Amino acid sequence: MAGNDDELDDLLDELDSQGDLETSQQVLSIRTESRRYDKPVTIVEGFDLSKAEIESTASDLKSALGTGGTVADDEGRIELQGDHRDRVPELLRDRGFDVRE
Repeated sequence: MAGNDDELDDLLDELDSQGDLETSQQVLSIRTESRRYDKPVTIVEGFDLSKAEIESTASDLKSALGTGGTVADDEGRIELQGDHRDRVPELLRDRGFDVRE
């Protein structure tokens, strides 16, 4: 029985490394927009991930930046409150993404 567990662990590791490869092949762009009352919003777009993976990434970014934000469902983009163009590229690269500035 233990042999099966090892095979499963190997398969899970392989699938996980393929996920890392997929994120590194995605080129994300970051920009800001002014919204109501001239409040800046940082927009990260170019994701080709499942909604759950985008939401997880958004949650990580919001926690790291100490800000609010949302995932635009229909467009697969993350919107963060405030101007974070200086920190977001590094945070995304740390998570394996390629960022175009």
